[in-house]
Amino acid sequence: MANLRELSKQPEVLTQGHRLCAGCGHGTIVRQILAASPDPVVIGCATGCLEVATTIYPYTSWSSSWMHTAFENVAAQVSGIEAAYNALRRRDKIEQRQNFVAFAGDGGTYDIGLQALSGAAERGHRMMYVCLDNGAYMNTGIQRSSATPLGADTTTSPAGSVLPGKSEHRKDLTAIMAAHDVAFVAQAAPSHWNDLVTKAQKGFAADGFSFLNVLSPCPRGWRMDTNESIELTRLAVDTCYWPLFEVVEGEWRLTYQPKEKKPLAEWLKRQGRFRHLFTEANQHILDELQAHVDRKWEDLKRRCGI
Repeated sequence: MANLRELSKQPEVLTQGHRLCAGCGHGTIVRQILAASPDPVVIGCATGCLEVATTIYPYTSWSSSWMHTAFENVAAQVSGIEAAYNALRRRDKIEQRQNFVAFAGDGGTYDIGLQALSGAAERGHRMMYVCLDNGAYMNTGIQRSSATPLGADTTTSPAGSVLPGKSEHRKDLTAIMAAHDVAFVAQAAPSHWNDLVTKAQKGFAADGFSFLNVLSPCPRGWRMDTNESIELTRLAVDTCYWPLFEVVEGEWRLTYQPKEKKPLAEWLKRQGRFRHLFTEANQHILDELQAHVDRKWEDLKRRCGI
């Protein structure tokens, strides 16, 4: 488990002065993850909210080595940096141990970055890839991604007389990455900080590729109040929409089990992007969403031997 007193002594890598929206989960998540590294961190950041809001020229909110790259190739970028570091270590050019982390949103991970991500995982680079999953392409206008839940209202899956929001369920990317049989895979949330930091520590310590999928609330895209971010993230966990688990060398383990599994509607009704579902005409979508979450939850428990 993470030690809060020791974490408080860690230098801040993501410093104050960034321009992330009020209530955005990205800043909280990144600070929690980077506090888990005992060694200097080299950071790659795909195009997205985190990159745009922390590096508005001529300013930067990063105190470590940091590189921006395109939407689709941050995994390739960081794996190349890690390979160059290993070459310099073999030639005794570098002695200090470094950790390597890639940050990207769900658009740059689930969709247009999946090929580079899969390649880096297959090659087994010693790096950690973190998906900041807010469920859409928020930075470019709240377009749907394959992380967007069924029924969500986005600018490219608008709820109206033609469509009741997105027509498909979200992709189970964490399971896809676990199928790569890498050193460490986990799903986490900033509401459960100790769980998240502990998983980040394991990811940094892993001798090989590690992947964290972290739910990141977005007040603009989720259409919620800015002071509800952590509460809604906790509710996503307690409804089992976003269960917390890890996969270590192929062994699945549940890291949090709600004392009482709450109805998914309690999470959905707090977000404007699902407001249209709470009508008689769209009740079947609510039922389908609940059934999907229930099925995935039971499947996860079976994998974890529960």
